[in-house]
Amino acid sequence: MHMSDEREIAAPVAEVWAALLSADMLMTCVPGAKEVTGNADDGFEATVVQKVGPVKATFKGNVVLSNLVEGESLTLTGEGKGGAAGFAKGGADVTLAATETGTLLSYEVDAKVGGKLAQLGSRLIDGFAKKMADQFFTTFQETLEGTADDAEAEAEEDVAEGGSEKKGLLKRLTGG
Repeated sequence: MHMSDEREIAAPVAEVWAALLSADMLMTCVPGAKEVTGNADDGFEATVVQKVGPVKATFKGNVVLSNLVEGESLTLTGEGKGGAAGFAKGGADVTLAATETGTLLSYEVDAKVGGKLAQLGSRLIDGFAKKMADQFFTTFQETLEGTADDAEAEAEEDVAEGGSEKKGLLKRLTGG
């Protein structure tokens, strides 16, 4: 299965590059990640829990970074074993380019699955893989741009403001 896409991220190339090499960022962005350890030089170890159709599995695996051209491109290669559910492996070629508003991140992903997962059918697997890639890069973009935090902060402000308005209204109605 092969897919590609690109995202415009409102952050400088250096910041996007550093985030791609961060275990903390991977932990935040990989859907279902329970643990991510390691570093860009030695590779990352990860534990990810995912449900694909009727199959739920805990995958333990590793991610290796290669072909690093600082600030420009890298290849992520990963493999995970999910016990009886089977295995998943794949890679992503990621390129970065500076734009007027930040960084254009482009990626091409190839993925393969085996075991019970492969028996689910290519349409289900392809849809799941696309959803995982979209979730990863959407979360990556939102985290770098701070939009996830902004939306959370705005929601908290709305609740706080709404709460104080209700309290003020209650005081006015009761004369207190």
